[in-house]
Amino acid sequence: MSDLILNEKNYYSTEAHQSYWSVSQYKDFMRCEAMSMAKIMGEYEHPMTRAMLVGSFIDRYMEGTLPQFITEHPELFTLKRQLRAEFRHAYEIINKIESSPKFMNYMSGEKQKILTAEMFGVQWKIKMDSFLPKICITDLKVVARTERLPDWRYDLQGTVYQAVAEANGYGRLPFYLAVATKEKVPDLNIFQIPDSELDKAFVEIGENMPHFINVKMGLEEPERCEKCAWCKMTRELKVRNYMELVEG
Repeated sequence: MSDLILNEKNYYSTEAHQSYWSVSQYKDFMRCEAMSMAKIMGEYEHPMTRAMLVGSFIDRYMEGTLPQFITEHPELFTLKRQLRAEFRHAYEIINKIESSPKFMNYMSGEKQKILTAEMFGVQWKIKMDSFLPKICITDLKVVARTERLPDWRYDLQGTVYQAVAEANGYGRLPFYLAVATKEKVPDLNIFQIPDSELDKAFVEIGENMPHFINVKMGLEEPERCEKCAWCKMTRELKVRNYMELVEG
């Protein structure tokens, strides 16, 4: 059990990353163990892209903290202090969301509910976009197109959220994605990830965690992907065989 009690201010702190596992940290380990360890140690922070800012802009509006977000991110504006086009479009997406009673109903739960629990022998933390006890967990996603949703492995997020909520006595709640697209004409969808898929994802996480835990504890060396920004920044230059590129 970690001695760190999580709250809104320290949830994303280096200490929290070191003390707890999260879905984003697990997915980082899947991408590149070396990059993930650099983030955990506070040596690297993934840059916030414009696309990520749009999603965060809408997230923060929905949770009621948009004014603070705007203050923290002057890059939302042009040099003439006008809101950039993509963020003006974000308001159009928000208007579409608020015009849908069903979408708003799924997003009507407690915002940014933090829970922790032990799984696979370590402590996990979650922060839910909309938590309706005894009803469901819903996560808001703002994406370019709905067709790419499976690529982002939200089944991993769903199974961890579901398991942590259950460990806290809330029962086995269904997990939904409330999805809005960034298209010129925004599209809205509600997707439920079936429990059968969440169960498969839970087994997958359990199979990978022993190695990931050892890496995080310093018992095994982290593997490098040699493709991410961190690996490019820290890679030792070596002479390589040209045929690596030809042969793929």
